[in-house]
Amino acid sequence: KNMLLQELEKKGLLRSPPSWLADNTQCLVMMGSVAYGVSNDTSDMDLYGWTIPKKEVIFPHIDGDIFGFGKQKKRFDQFQQHHIIDESAMGGKGREYDVSIYNIVKYFSLCMENNPNFLDALFVPQSCVLHITSIGNMVRDQRHLFLHKGCFHKLKGYAYSQLHKASGKSPEEGSKRD
Repeated sequence: KNMLLQELEKKGLLRSPPSWLADNTQCLVMMGSVAYGVSNDTSDMDLYGWTIPKKEVIFPHIDGDIFGFGKQKKRFDQFQQHHIIDESAMGGKGREYDVSIYNIVKYFSLCMENNPNFLDALFVPQSCVLHITSIGNMVRDQRHLFLHKGCFHKLKGYAYSQLHKASGKSPEEGSKRD
């Protein structure tokens, strides 16, 4: 069971998560400044993960919901909530969380597109893995299968934008010549 999500839910800090979210989250990792060791006491903790929803969510036709016919039910793609403040965390110092948990279908799709944030979540060091199930471990053990030649251009563009973001310039400003 995912202890951190259950704790945040029990404290009433998560706004309207699906009832099955905490129990079905297969992998939850720390990202951002905390994961890279450059955080301070006021840094938020970015949490990324993926879940396997109830079968009716992944296969809505089981529940009688056929795309294009009748009123469509809201489909679960992701649960995101930012600026979750847990005053009791870190021995009463408090901690702010940004949580993003994706449906396995959307998560895998973004990984196959070599989205840098999602690849990063697959390749974080083991010390940044807060929760993982046996299914999550199977995916993590085979994470290299998501990589392909298109990854180079996506990661290059991402690194370029991050470099300019850190320097306080927009990517367009950095490419202009004086």
